[in-house]
This record gives sequence, C-alpha cells and structure tokens, in this order.
Amino acid sequence: MQLSVVILNYNVRYFLEQCVLSVQEAIVAIDAEIIVVDNNSSDESVLMMKEKFPDVKLIENKENFGFPKGNNIGVRQAKGKYICILNPDTVVAEDTFTKILAFAERQKNLGIVGCKLIDGTGEFLPESKRGIPSPWVAFTKIFGLYKVFSKTKLFNQYYAQHLDENETGEVDILVGAFMLLKKELYEDLKGFDEDCFMYADDIDLSYRALQKQKANFYFHETTVLHYKGESTIKDEKYMKRFQEAMNFFYQKHFKKSLFFSFFIQIGTWFFSFVKMFQGKTGIKPNPELHVFYSLNEDLSHKIALILKNKVQFLKIPKEKMVNSCLIFKGKNVEIILDNQYISFKKCIEIIETIKDKSITFKVLPKNTHFIIGSNSRNDRGQIIKIE
Repeated sequence: MQLSVVILNYNVRYFLEQCVLSVQEAIVAIDAEIIVVDNNSSDESVLMMKEKFPDVKLIENKENFGFPKGNNIGVRQAKGKYICILNPDTVVAEDTFTKILAFAERQKNLGIVGCKLIDGTGEFLPESKRGIPSPWVAFTKIFGLYKVFSKTKLFNQYYAQHLDENETGEVDILVGAFMLLKKELYEDLKGFDEDCFMYADDIDLSYRALQKQKANFYFHETTVLHYKGESTIKDEKYMKRFQEAMNFFYQKHFKKSLFFSFFIQIGTWFFSFVKMFQGKTGIKPNPELHVFYSLNEDLSHKIALILKNKVQFLKIPKEKMVNSCLIFKGKNVEIILDNQYISFKKCIEIIETIKDKSITFKVLPKNTHFIIGSNSRNDRGQIIKIE
C-alpha cells in the first residue's frame, strides 16, 4: 500500500465529514487507506463515520488522548509506505496526494513534506513553512519583528520567509495539519512525543527528522484548505500555550536558558497588554447577498428560505467560473459552492483566487445536507443545515 491518511478527530463532526469526502476523492487512483481516530468525541462523529463511511478504518478512543498519542495510535495500524497526518478541518484537492507523492518519490533523503495551506477566507497560512524556533527566532515572533523586517534574514526566520509561498524548497519545520512522511521514518522517530505540549508536537517531530540528517520540504504545487479553529485565537491563552510549547522544546533539545524563560514571559505579558487595546478580531457583517454556484436552481430557493436572505443562482460556466466570481470583489456577498458539480480542487482555487475582505465562502459538500465554511481563522467556522 502506498499511502495511509491518518485523521485525528475531536468534536468536529461536520468538518470531518467534508474532510473524509475530499480525501476519498483524492485517493481514487492511489493504493491508499483512510484511518480516522476519534478522541472520545461527544458530537456524533463516530455515528456519522459508521453510517456514511463504513469502509473507513475507525478507531474509537475511550478518552481524549491528545494530538500526539491519538496520531501515534492511528499510525500503528497504518499499512502504507507513506503516512499523511491530516487535520479533520481540512479539505484536500483531488490531485493533492498524487502530486505530493510524486514529489516525495523523487527525493533521496526525504524527511517530512508539507504543502501550501490557506484558511477559509483564502489567505495563506504562514505556518505552512517555518524555521527552527531558536531563542532569537522565537523573540522575533513574539514581538512581531518578523512582520516589520520581513525581508531581513536576521528577523524573518520564524515563518521561513526566505522561501516564497509559491516556491517549493527545503524548510526546517512543518505544521501538523498536513505532514507527509514515510512510515519507516515515523517509526524511526518513534512518532510524536506524547509528553509534548500543544503547539510543539509538530515542531519537535520536524526537528528530530532534521537530526536524522533528513531534508524537510515545503511543497507549493498543491493547496489545502485549513479552517483552523478557536484554538488559534491570538489571546492570552494562546500565548500561554505558545510559552509552554517553547519551554518544552528547549528543555528537550537545548540547554535550559533562564534568559529565554525571562524574555518569553515578558513577551507574553507584552502581547496580552497590546491585545487589551486592540480589542477582539472584527466580525464580518452579514452578507447582503448570497450567491449559489450550482446546476441545481431548485436548491437555491430552498437555501434562500433557510438563510432568510436573497440568494442569486448562478449556473456554473465551467471554464469561466473564477472570472465570473471576480465580479463580486468589493461587494458584501457570500459565495456558496456546490461540490456536487464543482470539484474540491476548484472550490479551493476559487477561494484562493478571489480572496477579498468583503467576500465570505461556504461549501455544500456533495451528498450532504449542510453548508460549511469559516469567515475567520479565529473561530471554529459555521455550519448551516439545509435538511
């Protein structure tokens, strides 16, 4: 078997369903399997998997073991030559695995491969590629120096800004939302460190691959949608987790540094102080108009009744879909993409190409009765049932 896709789920039932649907489409031409590990969800995720995806290998944990242990449990049952660690709040394109596996096979000393990630608004997620968070690099992250001096090597290493988002190349650290590596290497590394704090497990695994003299890569030729979630809200809680993650990483791999502990604590206070005056992330206003891209005009009327808003039906012009969507740039609209007639790859392409502050996006996954999406990388997204 060539590939095992391991998806660790915890209480994101609808995102998981869309994710599995997209992965199924992406492995049609590959000898591959999907393994879903559920960390004792309470939202009927397990029931949904059994009813809708009976052929997918499902592991039901009786407690929430966390990210590292949950994934390790899944990988132990994997049969593939390659492992892909994939978040449940992601959507892959139909050719994602074909492309990235072909790239992986060409490498002679492969470590871990990551890909280009965008959020639900189409914005590039800079954590798709990162550098080793040395004390200095972590300092530039906490105090935002990487933004001010993004072109300067001394300051731009945290998000590996030496490499453009549309350029494939070697990087040090990949993000746990999408990591592809050989199972042999995963086992050699003994998987994720189960003593790891949140936000450090992917850093730690990437770094240990480098210690094995392996080359980690950022691969830009496929884009994956990653909705992220409330755990990424940049508040005091986030900074506390970041602090814990960095402390774990340094205690494990470097000499304990009182200087580092001091400045990261100062940075946490500084960050929290700034946030007090910035206020919360702005909430986008309700759309004045919904635009439904589909071939099913009857369904647009049903959606209008559910949303209690005007829905403009646009019949899909397959060759000009992106161009026709561009006419809405600058207008307060929400575009709903019908995956029954629009591939996941095309949905991702539209969201990435049209990204605009005034436009929001939702997807109606094929063979489902809900619309799903996220208007901000700082929330868990929105689910609208259309049954």
